[in-house]
Amino acid sequence: MSEIILINVSGEDQPGLTSSLMGILAEYNIGVLDIGQAMIHDTLSLGILLEIPEEAYISPVLKDVLFHLHDKGMQVRFTPITEERYASWVRGAGKPRHIITLLGRSISAKQIARIASVVTSQNLNIDDIVRLSGRRPLHTDDRSSRACIEIKVRGQPVDTDAMKRDFMDISKDLGIDISFQEDNLYRRNRQMVAFDMDSTLIRQEVIDEMAKAAGAGEEVSRITEEAMRGEIDFRESLRRRVALLEGLPVGVLEEIAHRLTLTEGAERLVRTVKSLGYTTAIISGGFTYFGRHLQERLDIDYVHANELEIANGHLTGRVSGEIIDGPRKAEILRSIAEEQGLSLEQVIAIGDGANDLPMLRLAGLGIAFRAKPMVQENAEQSISTLGLDATLYLMGIKDTEIPG
Repeated sequence: MSEIILINVSGEDQPGLTSSLMGILAEYNIGVLDIGQAMIHDTLSLGILLEIPEEAYISPVLKDVLFHLHDKGMQVRFTPITEERYASWVRGAGKPRHIITLLGRSISAKQIARIASVVTSQNLNIDDIVRLSGRRPLHTDDRSSRACIEIKVRGQPVDTDAMKRDFMDISKDLGIDISFQEDNLYRRNRQMVAFDMDSTLIRQEVIDEMAKAAGAGEEVSRITEEAMRGEIDFRESLRRRVALLEGLPVGVLEEIAHRLTLTEGAERLVRTVKSLGYTTAIISGGFTYFGRHLQERLDIDYVHANELEIANGHLTGRVSGEIIDGPRKAEILRSIAEEQGLSLEQVIAIGDGANDLPMLRLAGLGIAFRAKPMVQENAEQSISTLGLDATLYLMGIKDTEIPG
């Protein structure tokens, strides 16, 4: 009858350690049921689950392993595993798997402790913890740093809604973002990213900039805020705001377009997904004039936004064609995905306003970016502490995997 032994090895990493250890096990025809290794700076932690066949004597195997690792200055622990216990591990492999992503300017033990407490209360088991962000230099300015760890958990939450409320409370208390996603095939197989424009891809609300130039800044800003909070219908709010821009020279639009500033991380995110072959799109309740400017600047594939009516070099105060509101954004997202031959699970949508919620809910990964509280509460995922490129962490991409 075969024996099952779990070997745990730890100590300072050394070149060739795994090779020499496996060489010893190979001499005894040992089977490897499971293996995992982690490195924290120069410290190695290696676990190997061995199946020692009946014809091999267990004592000589463990003796050779022990002497070899002792000679290398490593610590080792042997744990016998019963067949019943191993069978329970096999059954556990079929449990649902999820990813918890912790995002912030820095990460503390207090944050991890609070999250781990919620995980335990929901009867979830932590399988793995991985750092996705690069190593943070000491004395770095927190305002520009990025920190992210990914926690892989197994099991089904007892109460998913309560768990998400707990995570939201932790986010508010400790100034971090917490994402909870199913660990499925699509997570690292997205193929399209759709952006809202104003206050998402760029820092500004363009219509507010236009309104300032037209002398209607305060009134337009007030209507914009009401619309973003979902307090008034977007179509009506847009008509009212554009009407206040009547007579504005087209030359002012060009001036505004050239001083638009990209949101933190926008260029890095777009550059990275483009290098991976993703389709990119701007789907905005803003205006095509500015969307085209960003399309050229960032090499965006699609732009869908509202068309300002122009006559004799001035705005007429009206919008041409169908107004792009929340439901229309979702329709456009679906249409582009179909044109590209993609399932909606392969689509990422990012926005900040109430009119973005329909497309955020439709996409496989919908992210409320620096959004109003109402939008955060109704979106599956939210990023408030970092820039747009934090989206890459939610996709499971490490900083070390990104060129440049």
